Amino acid sequence: MSNFRLSAQLAAHEADVRDVSFPAPDLILSASRDHTVRAWSRTASSPPAFEPHIVTQGSEFVNSLTCLRPSADFPKGLVVSAGTDSIIDVRSVAAGPSDNAERLLIGHAQNVCALAVIPGSKFIVSGSWDSTARVWSVGNWEAEAVLEGHEGAVWDVLPLSEKLVITGCADKNIRVYDLGKTVAGQVQPRSTIYTPDVVRALCEVPKSHPSGADIASASNDGTIRLWKLNGQQVGELRGHTSFIYSLTSLPSGELVSSGEDRTVRIWRGSECVQTITHPAISVWSVAACSTTGDIASGASDGVVRVFSRSEERIASPETLAHFDESVKSSSIPQQEVGGVNKEKLPGPEFLRTKSGTKDGQIQMIKEDDGTVTAHQWSVGQQQWINVGTVVDAVGSSGRKVEYNGQSYDYVFDVAIEEGQPSLKLPYNLSENPYARAQKFINDNELSQNYLDQVAQFIVSNTQGATIGQTSEASSGPDPYGTESRYRPEGDSAPKILPVRDYLDITVAKYEPMFKKILSVNSALVAAGRKGISLNPSSQNTLESLKKALESNKPVTDDLTISLVVMMCTQWDYPDRLAPLDLLRCIATSPATAKFKSSGESSLVRIAISAALEDVPDGSQPNENCTMMALRTIANLFKTAEGRKLLAQPSEASAAISFVGRVIGIRGQPAIGPFNRNVLLALTTLAINYAVLASKQLGSISTDNQIRLTSSLALVLQKQTDTEVVYRALVAVGTLITVIGKAAPEARSLSSSIKSAKDRVSEARVQTIANECLSLLA
Repeated sequence: MSNFRLSAQLAAHEADVRDVSFPAPDLILSASRDHTVRAWSRTASSPPAFEPHIVTQGSEFVNSLTCLRPSADFPKGLVVSAGTDSIIDVRSVAAGPSDNAERLLIGHAQNVCALAVIPGSKFIVSGSWDSTARVWSVGNWEAEAVLEGHEGAVWDVLPLSEKLVITGCADKNIRVYDLGKTVAGQVQPRSTIYTPDVVRALCEVPKSHPSGADIASASNDGTIRLWKLNGQQVGELRGHTSFIYSLTSLPSGELVSSGEDRTVRIWRGSECVQTITHPAISVWSVAACSTTGDIASGASDGVVRVFSRSEERIASPETLAHFDESVKSSSIPQQEVGGVNKEKLPGPEFLRTKSGTKDGQIQMIKEDDGTVTAHQWSVGQQQWINVGTVVDAVGSSGRKVEYNGQSYDYVFDVAIEEGQPSLKLPYNLSENPYARAQKFINDNELSQNYLDQVAQFIVSNTQGATIGQTSEASSGPDPYGTESRYRPEGDSAPKILPVRDYLDITVAKYEPMFKKILSVNSALVAAGRKGISLNPSSQNTLESLKKALESNKPVTDDLTISLVVMMCTQWDYPDRLAPLDLLRCIATSPATAKFKSSGESSLVRIAISAALEDVPDGSQPNENCTMMALRTIANLFKTAEGRKLLAQPSEASAAISFVGRVIGIRGQPAIGPFNRNVLLALTTLAINYAVLASKQLGSISTDNQIRLTSSLALVLQKQTDTEVVYRALVAVGTLITVIGKAAPEARSLSSSIKSAKDRVSEARVQTIANECLSLLA
């Protein structure tokens, strides 16, 4: 069987291509960190040419996509995409960025990193960093089931039949789910396959495969493992030298993989029969066309590449030459190939006299000019292929590492959180480490809490390096190296407790929020439910509210507030999420804090009622509605009027009882016990009550403070999410300063604090836990 050769290079994206789909010979779909999904339509066959158009354009990274093939209901087919905004976008393949989506699916709490269509095309399944996979119905676009049991990011989802779905998780487990066993919208795993490393990718193994395997998994250790569904491992494929990000299969029965070692690899049986090196840092995704057997890859250089075994679909000689030259001129950081002793490397004559032993084998060659080049053995071509020049990782060599078209002294892989992908951190020795760390945080939309960690990572990993000169040539302190690096004043960490500032959660996406409200309203009007639908006047009020929020203006009139409250409390329970989201946005206005319903209910009780009352029989309160209610109460602390309301004994008691209900105090089932957004909203509310108790002594009764610490103790005992545990510790520590270390209730917190400290190793958690314990000493 012939080798794959380049068929086309599709360049239009402005950042990493994170996912690709190849549903038909004349259509390729790509998702990118440039916030777009593009559809590439083939305009010529030999050599192939493709014309792109933007299907959707948002404001955050798009990391996953899948495609529903054309049908009677959707004659153009549908693109389903998602990313860091956690919203799944469904729209026609022919749509443009200004067109409305067919539907926006809201339910995940973090980045959606995997999407797939379940056979039969009646459902899709999604996987997320929020530790859940979700099944959604096609057509009515409702969440049908949550696949439970994950303890880390769900990196991939693999539907094998209409009822059988497999997931791969950062907790190193593969789980098998039978959708026929759904109970109250939840599915527990039928079985679990335990693996040695984080599972990044899955694919179905063709029936003809000699191993007899049912599925394949790929991991961070660079190994592809072959499994029977009963958990028996029947094979391993080794060849990748770093993380494997993507797997797929070919009509020929072969497997295809791609990864951080910048390669796509073709596997026949247990052997790698071809290695395709890319002129990029990472090959994030690979997809196969089931009709032609061609493959498409998406890489960190923003290019989609198509490869084919058919001579009719091979690229022009000029395109082939350009690709080969791009690979040859790539810079390979030395850390990717291990230690290189130049004096012991063979010269160019090796390439003419020696053959490789397997496809993809790398051989270092010392060229006549002293540089080191990397050459890869091709079994198909029976020759060595130049795949780049090896460059030192340290700035003292004077050589640079290429990243995104620019040269740097270093390009680090930074793993911010376990189970989440490593991010590229470029750095030049002439830069201030804190300035570069801040840019890294901004570029990757990370929490500001990582600033010191990232800056210290840079300092630690560039210790002693110099710019453009060797250490022997240096005399005295290095003017640009470690001696002049910016360092925070002092060696001891400042005290954090008690905190004195209130927090809010006000970031919102108004367009989908209001679109959902109007969609529900249209359904109410169609059903003749005029009593709770919005008339034209109310819709105008809603439009004015949207403009006010977009202009960051407060809500001032009771009519607008009462309209939002009506939707939150009188609309059917499944339709309350968007109105509750709107309620938490207006909770920061003084008028909202002073609002009373016709029944004299405060906004605190309105929010709690909307989340907990009218739940359908046999169901639990909706996690996202609960989250929005918690956020609403937390946001009331933003104004003096809100704090006055929340300090009232009855209101404080109601809010803190709500916290206990969510946590599962007194034997009640917890609501969203591992939903990060629910827990962040809850701990933010707890921090605000702790701040109020600290700043206005006597404003919150001791009884309410103790009830709040009891709920927080459960969070510290059970949770592992860094931000959740950190916020819980901040709240607990601040309350300890109010209750006093001698109080038995305060001293009883010691074991919970130690438990959290033992389970979460991040430096800031250790710091705040130690400070809490010191308050009790």
